[in-house]
Amino acid sequence: MNRRLCILYVMTFAASAMSASGQTLEIRDYMTFPITGSASGAGILGELARINSFQEEPGGKRFFAHDLNGPLYIIDKSTRTPVVYLNLNGRGAQPGVFHRLSYEAGYANGFVSFQFDPDYETNGRFYTVHIEEPEVAASAIPDNRNTPGLNTAGYSVTPAIRTPGAIQREAVVVEWTDTNRSNSTFEGGARELMRVELNTRIHPMGDIVFNPSARRGDPDWRVMYIGCGDGGSGEQTSAMRSNPQRLDALVGKILRIIPDLNEHAATSAVSDNGRYRIPNDNPFVAVEHARREIWASGLRNPHRLTWHGDHLIAASIGLHTWESVYLIHKGANYGYSLREGTETLQRDNTTAGLPAEDRLPVMVSDTITAGAIVPTYPVVEYGHVPGGGDAISGGFVYRGSTLTFLRGMYVFGDITTGRVWYADFEEMLKADDGKAGTLATKHELKIRWNGASYATMFPIVEAAYHARGGKDADLPGSATVSGAGRADIRLAVDAAGELYIYSKSDGVIRAVTGVTAD
Repeated sequence: MNRRLCILYVMTFAASAMSASGQTLEIRDYMTFPITGSASGAGILGELARINSFQEEPGGKRFFAHDLNGPLYIIDKSTRTPVVYLNLNGRGAQPGVFHRLSYEAGYANGFVSFQFDPDYETNGRFYTVHIEEPEVAASAIPDNRNTPGLNTAGYSVTPAIRTPGAIQREAVVVEWTDTNRSNSTFEGGARELMRVELNTRIHPMGDIVFNPSARRGDPDWRVMYIGCGDGGSGEQTSAMRSNPQRLDALVGKILRIIPDLNEHAATSAVSDNGRYRIPNDNPFVAVEHARREIWASGLRNPHRLTWHGDHLIAASIGLHTWESVYLIHKGANYGYSLREGTETLQRDNTTAGLPAEDRLPVMVSDTITAGAIVPTYPVVEYGHVPGGGDAISGGFVYRGSTLTFLRGMYVFGDITTGRVWYADFEEMLKADDGKAGTLATKHELKIRWNGASYATMFPIVEAAYHARGGKDADLPGSATVSGAGRADIRLAVDAAGELYIYSKSDGVIRAVTGVTAD
């Protein structure tokens, strides 16, 4: 079978693992965010509000949401009005705290991630990831001139953890401690935990999660998992291409650390920079020259992580061919930049079939290997083809009470096209059998909004974008499958497990209120 026929066969197989569900999500507008982009702009500058998370405050009556352009908002549930709680964007004339923030170039630059500490109700702590340009001639210390509640005394910058190759960006993890959680603006201190070099302006450190089933006294209590993208290294033709595979680099990995130096002291060791702890049971702590923070390797852009029970799920954006969902295991290698989805990724970034015996060298560095490993394959994937999409949005296993049909289903979407699917989580577990050909079936969901039905979120976002004054003929940006315009959707859940869909292009969050048969 020649290579073209092989790829067509694989694409056909992937299409056969996708079906129409005959179900429609009922959605309604929940709230609209202030415009932080430009209604007349193009690309990311034209996205009206680049909301990148929406979470319920633990034990509280408020939502928190953050915008890649800088603001972290508090939303009162009764008024649904966002109030700026903290602004990370201090670039140029912006009024926030970090003067080196990089937010104008790259779909995932700026204020990337936000997460509450599991013990937030007691300690008031939360964590952020933001992206900086190290060459900017400004201090990396946060500036509190416009944020008088921020105490910067004692804040210090950590040495950047080295990534092989030329560097354009740095990802920074900061721990914040709110000393007055009843206030609508931040009051308290901050502490830099980690700073990681990134080769290019894409695929940064993308998400932070804690195991929600862990309780005080458990080994995973307050242990942080970080999805760190490959920084664009894995698609390069230079030596940095191997960075997602190298165990001496943090990019292209899932990391596992303990932010609090007083937590799990007997079963962990202090990091090289002295700011966090590394659990002794991390898989590579005894491997010479390997980074001890690494939990799993070989991922391109695991920009969304979520837990279901004891299972960590990662949605990883692909290069030209496959979008993938993985179940993350301790010490596993997910293949990138030698594999993409269920295929071999060649050095020219085209794909081919897998070898009969699929094993990868365990790369400790560019010169040191430590045996070989069988890569771990996706449990769900879809192609960059009509009916597929360009970039997986991430998702959640539904656990709410409103959408009984979807209970126990992993609901996810495509960023650019706005398609929404679900897969049975039990089927995903069965697909995690070490065989590349075993995949859970994706079922596509239609969308009903304002009394009309749509195949995807794209026309819904487009209508709202233009209603808010957006000047692009369709939507800002473009991609291979979506064509001109990107719906730029993500999913969120509240404390009860109910679903929301939001879009950066129009800056609107919509609640999923029901699911009905067509």
